Amino acid sequence: MTIVPVTSADLDAAEVSWFSALCSDDYQFLGVPDGDLRSSWEHCRDIALTAEEQGFRNILAPSSFQVGQDTLSFVAGMAPLTDRMNFLAAIRCGEMQPIMLARTVATLDHMLKGRLTLNVISSDFPGEVAESSYRYKRSHEVVEILRQAWTQDEINHDGEIYQFKNVPTDPARPYQQNGGPLLYFGGYSPAALELCGAQCDVYLMWPEPVEQLEQRMKDVHAKAEAHNRTLDYGLRVHMIVRDTEAEAKEYADYIASKLDDEYGKLIRDRAHDSISLGVAHQAKARELADKFGYVEPGLWTGVGRARSGCGAALVGSTDQIMTKIEAYQKMGIRAFIFSGYPHIDEAKHFGSRVMPNLKTCSLPHEYGRVPSETPATPLGTGIRK
Repeated sequence: MTIVPVTSADLDAAEVSWFSALCSDDYQFLGVPDGDLRSSWEHCRDIALTAEEQGFRNILAPSSFQVGQDTLSFVAGMAPLTDRMNFLAAIRCGEMQPIMLARTVATLDHMLKGRLTLNVISSDFPGEVAESSYRYKRSHEVVEILRQAWTQDEINHDGEIYQFKNVPTDPARPYQQNGGPLLYFGGYSPAALELCGAQCDVYLMWPEPVEQLEQRMKDVHAKAEAHNRTLDYGLRVHMIVRDTEAEAKEYADYIASKLDDEYGKLIRDRAHDSISLGVAHQAKARELADKFGYVEPGLWTGVGRARSGCGAALVGSTDQIMTKIEAYQKMGIRAFIFSGYPHIDEAKHFGSRVMPNLKTCSLPHEYGRVPSETPATPLGTGIRK
């Protein structure tokens, strides 16, 4: 199955991104805290700077309420230190009043000269246990308000959760004048798929066997099609690449060699998404894996023993990793968010071995919008104006 997004001259190019471990998620040995790899401003900054040096086109700045660095403050701090790479900042809908969030995002977008993208998250807040239907309704309304703030002169919204009338949008106009930053979203429930199909631009998935990924793409494609929209598709997965398959597998065993499964469960349970449907699917993949942790050739589920969320890694030689990436691209996946342990070292392994073999781009703004006859923004600039 192939789901092709809006026509572009560069469909063979991929947005290859890295991950900055803002949420205390960097280890030499999985599940074993390391003071040198703690979630500090300096360490996370250095991950991002390394990623830009290695040629990555975007970097995910995740969000957590319990550990690590504040996402939007971190991205603001990185703006003057970088000039090529985009930043994919996680925003939790409802955490900030929507119009104030629109202004904050617009300011960041100007600081980055258009190098801002957003990862939309629907989740509970500390002390809150909200119904899924409420959380996704809240996210729908937040995104609708953001879109108005970025594209119209006034905000007028009469929803179940938020009501605004005739609010001027001048302070909230972003640098990107063609609709504001791209919105990336990941979620597996019917409500999540509807939110992405109706509102967002790039549907992100966690690693699973190919058949499951294909079905998820079909499901969200149907939701987007019902709204006369076309999405792009992305995969968030960890990475271990070495010169040979044996070396890569040996390193996977090495980083898991000191993991205590009880402590790993504590790490997973502290996350706000620990009971989500997506996390349940990652756990299912671990259950289906062989005795070495591989659920399919080259896809190792051992990472999920020590973290919530994305719980598997591509493991192999340069040629094997390239083959996996090319297979995903043929399915219609164009955005990849990679990470590895430790994050700086693994970014260099990937950068030196795989990056020279990849044609990369930043996703153009036509992706995720209502299809039109307008030619796609030229790829490869890293900046959309």
